[in-house]
Amino acid sequence: MQSILKRILVTFPVMGVVAVLVFLLIHLSPGDPAAVMAGDNATVEEVEQIRKSMGLEKPLLEQFVIWSGNILTGDLGTSISSQRPVSELILQRVGPTVSIAVWTMSFAVLMAIPLGILAAYRAGSIADRVVMLLSVMAFSVPVFLIGYLLVYLFSMTLGWLPVQGYRPMSDGLWNYFKHLILPCTTLGLVYMALLTRMTRDTMIEALGEDYIRTARAKGLGVKAVIWHALKNAANPIITTIGVGIALLIGGVVVTETVFAIPGIGRLTVDAVLRHDYPVIQGVLLVASGIYVLINLLVDLSYRLFDPRIRY
Repeated sequence: MQSILKRILVTFPVMGVVAVLVFLLIHLSPGDPAAVMAGDNATVEEVEQIRKSMGLEKPLLEQFVIWSGNILTGDLGTSISSQRPVSELILQRVGPTVSIAVWTMSFAVLMAIPLGILAAYRAGSIADRVVMLLSVMAFSVPVFLIGYLLVYLFSMTLGWLPVQGYRPMSDGLWNYFKHLILPCTTLGLVYMALLTRMTRDTMIEALGEDYIRTARAKGLGVKAVIWHALKNAANPIITTIGVGIALLIGGVVVTETVFAIPGIGRLTVDAVLRHDYPVIQGVLLVASGIYVLINLLVDLSYRLFDPRIRY
């Protein structure tokens, strides 16, 4: 219990550093942040109003203290372009991004781990070479190109799936899933390729260990041997899965742009184009928090598969 508590406490300094960097985002940008956010056609009065509304006229340390206090109460600021709370904007957009992340990684894991195990167990065979060839191809092709190819084939040519958009689960399960199939497959192919290679490499190493040779000599079946090897090869695979989920939730910018999905990625792009720094800060802070949390959960899960690990 103490070791788990120590790992949790370590995350607070990390988030503190992240908060400082996110706060300095405005002040590290070239020029007057208020003038940049106001736009080229803004009057002096409008620039001054933005400066006062964000407290930019105060000393830097005072600004940070006020900003940090607001963050701790759940106040991420107000959008300059829409005049709406940043937390409200993020909550509206987080559903599509989380849906894409969950189903993408589910697809990638269910496909990649069996393929990686097959390639490792049959290392050097035709099956291994085919799996690795497909993995290299999937990882090498740009995400937007895969997306456009899938849209052309399944939407424009066959007419099976919608080209763009997102529907919540409340609109019906099929309506929900059919709008996620193409974007999740687009991203899933890339992560599947990465996870397949990781699974293959770690499984080949595990299958070459002495305890596996002993297990085979004792007459254990193929399934039992693979299971023992997989348990000892699980930690790198879990790390890859955790990092993939964190990156996906942080913003699938390209996929959401290609398929016109109103998620966190699209919100970030729109905020950058409008120089809406409060929204950019809020998204970065939330994405960083999720990233740190998932890495913490991955770190804590290592002991489930390898009891020899001590913190």
